[in-house]
Amino acid sequence: MSVSMSRRTLLSAAAGSVAAVAVGTESGAAPGTRDHVSPALRELEAKIRTGMARYAIPGVAVGVWHHGTEYVRGFGVTNVDDPVPVDGDTVFRVASTTKTFTGTAAMRLVERGRLDLDRTVRSYLPDFRTSDPAASARVTVRQLLNHSAGWLGDFFLDTGTGADALARYVEAMAVLPQLTPPGKVFSYNNAALSLAGRLIEVITGASYEEAVRTLVLDPLRLRHSAFFLDDIPGASVAVPHGVDADGKPYAVPEAFAIPRSIHPAGGLISSARDQLRWARFHLGNGRTPDGRRLLTRRSMHEMQSHPGPGGTLFVELDGYGVSWMLRPTAQGPKVVQHGGDWAGQHSGFLMVPERDFALTVLTNSEGGPLLTAELFADDWALRRFAGVRNLPAVTRPVPDAALAAYEGRYSGSQIGFEGETATVEIDLVAAGGGLSVRVDGQEALRLAFYRRDYVRVLEPGGADTFFRANFVRGPDGQVAWLRYGGRLYRRGATTLRSAGTSLPLQRSTLPYPGLG
Repeated sequence: MSVSMSRRTLLSAAAGSVAAVAVGTESGAAPGTRDHVSPALRELEAKIRTGMARYAIPGVAVGVWHHGTEYVRGFGVTNVDDPVPVDGDTVFRVASTTKTFTGTAAMRLVERGRLDLDRTVRSYLPDFRTSDPAASARVTVRQLLNHSAGWLGDFFLDTGTGADALARYVEAMAVLPQLTPPGKVFSYNNAALSLAGRLIEVITGASYEEAVRTLVLDPLRLRHSAFFLDDIPGASVAVPHGVDADGKPYAVPEAFAIPRSIHPAGGLISSARDQLRWARFHLGNGRTPDGRRLLTRRSMHEMQSHPGPGGTLFVELDGYGVSWMLRPTAQGPKVVQHGGDWAGQHSGFLMVPERDFALTVLTNSEGGPLLTAELFADDWALRRFAGVRNLPAVTRPVPDAALAAYEGRYSGSQIGFEGETATVEIDLVAAGGGLSVRVDGQEALRLAFYRRDYVRVLEPGGADTFFRANFVRGPDGQVAWLRYGGRLYRRGATTLRSAGTSLPLQRSTLPYPGLG
């Protein structure tokens, strides 16, 4: 999910806009000891420092597992107004990587025989409904966790801080329009994950937060991970930052807050050290640090296999397993990935199990998506550490006659904290052998085709953003949707109209609608 503090499109390069001073030490090293750091890690450090300066990011924390060695390091500061060094235990809002915790908690309930991924949601919540009665009755638990439920997914309604927040949220899902049939099309779905969190509450009889703590956080000794800051006493917090018109970061501490109703989709607070421990668990054999089995090998495999419908989420994906994005490579080994975006809190997380490699990067600025794009959408880190690359995507010009099938107005919607609807409309126009993406008549992006229905996303000047998108065809074989950032933008008539109010949740629609 993604919430931005401005309507900027691409953040301009602003070299020298923030002092990016590395602090802390890599795990297992004495303070000041740098000689044993590998050349690949030194290159990663250099990319982080350069990105911090260029994109106005005050603080970054990074964790790497590579060839049996753990590396955790902090860079910069938590807050430009009250600078405290970032280290491996500094906590950030990891946003949508939370979904993998929700999925893991669900798998623990599956192993206990209390949840069946292929039963319908109604088996556990008989009163559940969206605006489509037939879809509400058919949708399965697995489809919640692999983002194929099919209803509008960006539903951020704030239902308060009480213990009934998730129950009230799920009841309010009755207004959500069904975009595609359950199980047929991938469309990133925050609402579905909050619904999965409600299932965990109903099955366990505990709050979602307490259930995840008992089922996952405590057994794995993730001491700097929780849903409420009060549960991490004394924690150093990476304050969210916006970026002003001069390319300078400014602190926005109030942006750290998130509605309790969307905790299962993006509410976890965590550190780079804990996120790397999380990666090592999912790279491993399902055991806790003390050797106790938390998940069977079969469950671990199921979470990272049998993907649902595929497409793009900034990169190409085979689909989602159980809450994990499964990404192909040219060499064959799959990438298991997530990441998260909230206001001033942008992160990336990926693993290559066959190469025993994991990377997590946490940032505290609205400039963060530009750095995470370099490290998680581009394949530099995958090549340097794991020896794998993205699938090839060599662009080619397409005749105007063929581009006519894609031209037109596309629209997508989200529902904000107070239940207000905002609709984004973009126009795609043939230009230079590709498509020009126009917002209010101004070019915001370009789309260059590299195979049928699949495009690379370029800046107006032609520079690569590292992102990919694709078009989805309807039953009649005609282009029906643009999938960008995992969301579906309908071609033709708008399905939801703006309520005309100012959104407290106002997302920058292009080019960062939310990184998984």
